[in-house]
Amino acid sequence: MTMSTRNTLGFSVFLAGLLSGLPAWATNGYFSNGYGVQSQGLGGTGIALPLDGLAAATNPAGIALIGNRFDVGATLFQPDRGADITGNFAGPGVSLNGHYDGNDTRRFLIPEFGYVRQLGPQWAAALAVYGNGGMNTDYGHNPWAAFGAQGSAGVNLEQLFVSPALAYRPHPDHVFGVALNLAYQRFEAKGVQIFAANGASAAPASFSNRGTDSATGLGLRLGYTGRLTPTLTLGATIASKTRLSKFERYQGLFAEQGDFDVPANYGVGLAWELQPALTLAADLQRIEYSGVKAVSNTLFSSAQFGSERGPGFGWRDVNVVKLGASYEVHSALTLRAGFDHVSQPVPASEPLLNILAPGVVQNHLAVGGTLRQGNGEWSVFASHAFSKTLSGAIAPNFGAGLASLHMAQNSVGLAFGWKY
Repeated sequence: MTMSTRNTLGFSVFLAGLLSGLPAWATNGYFSNGYGVQSQGLGGTGIALPLDGLAAATNPAGIALIGNRFDVGATLFQPDRGADITGNFAGPGVSLNGHYDGNDTRRFLIPEFGYVRQLGPQWAAALAVYGNGGMNTDYGHNPWAAFGAQGSAGVNLEQLFVSPALAYRPHPDHVFGVALNLAYQRFEAKGVQIFAANGASAAPASFSNRGTDSATGLGLRLGYTGRLTPTLTLGATIASKTRLSKFERYQGLFAEQGDFDVPANYGVGLAWELQPALTLAADLQRIEYSGVKAVSNTLFSSAQFGSERGPGFGWRDVNVVKLGASYEVHSALTLRAGFDHVSQPVPASEPLLNILAPGVVQNHLAVGGTLRQGNGEWSVFASHAFSKTLSGAIAPNFGAGLASLHMAQNSVGLAFGWKY
């Protein structure tokens, strides 16, 4: 192993440690809408259009098409989330009505790192380190205080992926890739012990305010990239469910005794070089939240929290459409823009528990660019997830009324890449 390779791998381990301590909230449910600052500037597209060292996170086949390089960057992420409850009456003097601001923790820094090396005309290897997704709410004013909940309320989920990848190019126009997703996640819940009252949880002592717990596991991502014509490229990728160990401190909260896997997901993409300077990209992705019971089980399950059929957030599978355009102004400057739309994961029938996880935003607009000088390049992006409000009826046993969840997001990112 060369000194350069040792230094690169050492830095990735350092960055993995840094990432594991940083919370995030993603945009497509709790998945990030793209990986890498350059992809984010294209609205998250990248299945058929690899751009930087984070390509392995989207489609591992792409690493064979970008040469030797490493990239390091960070995104500053600021979500605005909260809820309003009206018309609630659970008994004399007992009401959840009010405006609840979940922004006691406001800003998050999300680093990323990618390294790609061509091993010859047919093989390439890579390592990507990134935040796959997460969620965070922090309510200083507890929405369930009227029911007896104490202290602030909220959740924090952090998901780190370290993905070594390998690509094989049997033909100049066709590449196959595989990445191993080594996953590490952390979780904490606070201020929601009231939901475990009266035998509602199979393990009420492991439900809320148990500090931060962690879990590890692994999954697999496969990818393909093929040039259909001199100007049209097709990409396809599929990731298995990433199976993780259980959150033992929260075995009374999540279904299947604290199980919280990362859902399977898959997608296809096209990249079209409309002109030598102009490339258009489109991705279609599906995320199968229904494969994770802690996320997809309904709150209205008759089973106890923490059991096989225990209550959850009721989330549905989602379809994601991403569109992007890249324009090379000249050899030193490329400009980008993109749009991302996701179907609604949160049902209107499940508002009460989703105050903890109001991942309701659906439309995201992004712009970005890259400035090159010699072997180095600086890339930036800025994105905005448009404000979305989802309203639904609260169940009569919780006092009825209406809960309105809302969220908006802003992100800016900066990355440095070096081709060697």
